Amino acid sequence: MASLNVGNLGEYLREQRRTAQLSLRQLAEAAGVSNPYLSQIERGLRKPSADILQQLAKALRISAETLYVQAGILDERERDELETRAVILADPSINERQKQVLLQIYESFRKENGLDGPDTTGADGSEADSPSH
Repeated sequence: MASLNVGNLGEYLREQRRTAQLSLRQLAEAAGVSNPYLSQIERGLRKPSADILQQLAKALRISAETLYVQAGILDERERDELETRAVILADPSINERQKQVLLQIYESFRKENGLDGPDTTGADGSEADSPSH
């Protein structure tokens, strides 16, 4: 896991807030945090929890994973995998069985490329075979 980089997180939050055309007070209110606390986060003086980052992400209409990466809580590759899984699971045009098959294929490609995901079990719950080297 990357080290916490509070300064860059604060700069990133400020940039996102300005892009969303929100004042510090408006964002603090929308996220349910105090104005002074948000100001300290933006100035790199405070380390927000994952819950606070999630509230800020929701108020800014960005993914919480993006803020987790900025804060050093989540690795960029982990975020990409989580977002890919979320998109597959949220797709209304495919049924549950198709979603599970697609996720299994996705995992097998990740394994093949040396990027083990969180679930290394097969569809029947048994440990998936790993290729011998």
